[in-house]
Amino acid sequence: MTKQLLLVGLASMLVACGEGDGDDLDAFMRDATKNAKPRIERLPEVVPYEALVYNADGALSDPFHARKAASKGSALQPDLRRPREPLESYPLESIQYVGMLSKNNKAFALLKTPDNIVQQVTVGNYVGQNYGRIADIVDSEVTLHEIVQDELSGDWVSQTKKLELQE
Repeated sequence: MTKQLLLVGLASMLVACGEGDGDDLDAFMRDATKNAKPRIERLPEVVPYEALVYNADGALSDPFHARKAASKGSALQPDLRRPREPLESYPLESIQYVGMLSKNNKAFALLKTPDNIVQQVTVGNYVGQNYGRIADIVDSEVTLHEIVQDELSGDWVSQTKKLELQE
């Protein structure tokens, strides 16, 4: 009987705790959304893009427009009508001089391309992308004369390059 009384007393206490207006936590949860204001920062103002005028004084040439192939005073020009040779499709820096052959007092240079193909050339053949023409072949090097455009004047000028023997 005491057990039953104890159970009834405990149950009544639990029911009494559940009734009522609630505690401070319930009141806080109800009131928290009433005063809430979003705090969103404003986006920065977008400044309009202003394009700058290139070369306003006209002293420099525009790098985005093609220059004339040659000035009228330049006598040196590459022959653009001749058929191109296979080694002209490679930059000169990527070609290696790997050997020399001689037949009937005529020297032949062995040049290795970046795709590991060895080509046989002689004096007068064209090599490289700057209209380089072989001028001399010796045991230690191949001498070429290239025709390139001067950056300032646009005139064609000759320059000498050498491919040294690679071991």
